[in-house]
Amino acid sequence: MEKAFNVKQYNGFYFITCLCLFILYAPLLIVMIYSFNDSLSITRWGGMSLRWYYEVFYGLESEKFKLAAWNSLIIALMAATIATIVATAASIGMVRGGHFKGKSASFGLISLPIMVPEIVTAVATLIFFSAISFKLGVLSILVAHIVFCIPFAYLPISARLQGIEASYEEAAQDLYANRWKTFWHVLMPIMGPGIISGFLLGFIISLDDFIITNFVKGAGVETLPTAIFGAVKQGIKPNIMALSTLLLLFSVFLVTLSYFIGRKGNNLKTNK
Repeated sequence: MEKAFNVKQYNGFYFITCLCLFILYAPLLIVMIYSFNDSLSITRWGGMSLRWYYEVFYGLESEKFKLAAWNSLIIALMAATIATIVATAASIGMVRGGHFKGKSASFGLISLPIMVPEIVTAVATLIFFSAISFKLGVLSILVAHIVFCIPFAYLPISARLQGIEASYEEAAQDLYANRWKTFWHVLMPIMGPGIISGFLLGFIISLDDFIITNFVKGAGVETLPTAIFGAVKQGIKPNIMALSTLLLLFSVFLVTLSYFIGRKGNNLKTNK
């Protein structure tokens, strides 16, 4: 019998793995460590302190960061909600719609924002808004975020739907349930973990986005990533490290929550 392929048997596997992990996460760890530095210097350690976290919430720039964080949360919440609704409808059409002309092209269009470089999407979106004289501001950010959040929400939702057997819906229809009742009482509860995972993923993508937001935000409107970038251009300060650490931890929390929700959904499917 042929032996299973095991990449761990190759020489240098662990070294390359550790090197990649170090390159990826060492800068994040340094930012987190120096966010507790009591010194004004970002290179000299002056002891442990929470002064910069206090500065984030109550310092001279706290109001600017609070407004930017509020904008980010509102935009991310609305963009993720609308994107999840559209992605759910698209998933049902693609997975349960059977074969139809242009199905492969439709899937390609849904996935296109993931494959296209973000800078290209940002420039194209700005040109489009300028061409139709669409005023740049919170609404332009929201529209742009909805568009590029849809494919990220679509992936976990469609994956979850593909794992649901059509027999559940057929059984409900045999018991005289119409399509709406079948969807709401049968399909929706089973799809729940995938929908929540898609929403959280879209929320994170919107919350952390900088490139597209920076192009379409207009003057006087800031989200948390653009506010951090603006502050960094004036010089890296320890309070920026504290703010970046808080944003990082919040994003990690949401990613972890999305992972466990998706895993719970897979376990429920396996048990059934």
